[in-house]
Amino acid sequence: MAIRKNLLNLLPALLAGALLFSPTARAADYPTKPIEVIVPFAGGSASDVVTRIMLNTMAKSLGQNFVVENKPGAGGNIGTAMATRAAPDGYTLLMSTSGPLAANRTLFKNLGYDPQKELEPISLFATLPNVIVINSKLPPKNLKEFIAYAKEHPGINYGSVGVGSSQHLAGVYFEQLTGVKLTHVPYRNIANYTPDFLAGQVPLGFQFLPNVLGMLKNGDARPLAVTTPKRMTALPDVPTAEEAGLPGYQTYGWLALLAPAGTPKPIVDRLYKALAEAVKDPDVRAHFIQQGAEPAAGGPQQLKDFIASETVKWRGIIEKAGIPKM
Repeated sequence: MAIRKNLLNLLPALLAGALLFSPTARAADYPTKPIEVIVPFAGGSASDVVTRIMLNTMAKSLGQNFVVENKPGAGGNIGTAMATRAAPDGYTLLMSTSGPLAANRTLFKNLGYDPQKELEPISLFATLPNVIVINSKLPPKNLKEFIAYAKEHPGINYGSVGVGSSQHLAGVYFEQLTGVKLTHVPYRNIANYTPDFLAGQVPLGFQFLPNVLGMLKNGDARPLAVTTPKRMTALPDVPTAEEAGLPGYQTYGWLALLAPAGTPKPIVDRLYKALAEAVKDPDVRAHFIQQGAEPAAGGPQQLKDFIASETVKWRGIIEKAGIPKM
């Protein structure tokens, strides 16, 4: 009887302890230490720079710093896989993109992770439109003229940062919609591509704005169209592909924040709230635009649905092109 009475007296303390260490309680205090964010691309890349801009503002809202860990390799698969193996406690997050989350599921035989099952969506936060650019020495002055020129001169070289990159797949999709025949030239990085573009050896690109901004300003590159539904804020005079005569051509990179699967919902919600506030910040938006990025948001469910739709879209394009699995 005495033992039972003692257990009953201890019960409130045990319950209090259980609540203290429950996911809900931990989420209420979150965050209490710096948060690591894995970026599966090299430091200084467009996705890396835009991510850091947003995280700096989120840090002010959350009261904790973010520590970015660049883990490039295998088209973003290495860093993305690392994030899936992290503890689902909100202290390891992932910035990933259309490649590792959607297109790579068709491009690679074995990703080493399942983005649908092993990652918890938080939100989109930016899109990176592709700009169709040609060497300014080529005769076409607009997209319609270039399509006609490309049909008369099959095999024009275009460059990307690798097989399966958004620049490569933008070219593949362009071929499918226009019927032109292009030649893909992959590079290890954009620095190697630029001299060949300027020399006219690889005179076409489907590039992010930061990669070609200097050439546009110098008049070495001519923009033909942007690949988003609306014109880019940073290039207001450049038409969309639809406006330029190529309806249905939409292809762009996008950046999203995710967590390991099993991360408590209150933590996901806390992070989304901070992200949404950051994306609305005028300074963040201005810095995004300077980098050729367009602010985005939407929340966990919208990101989940978007990844699913992008996976289906790129699977069809990749399989139609007959790109072999890596």
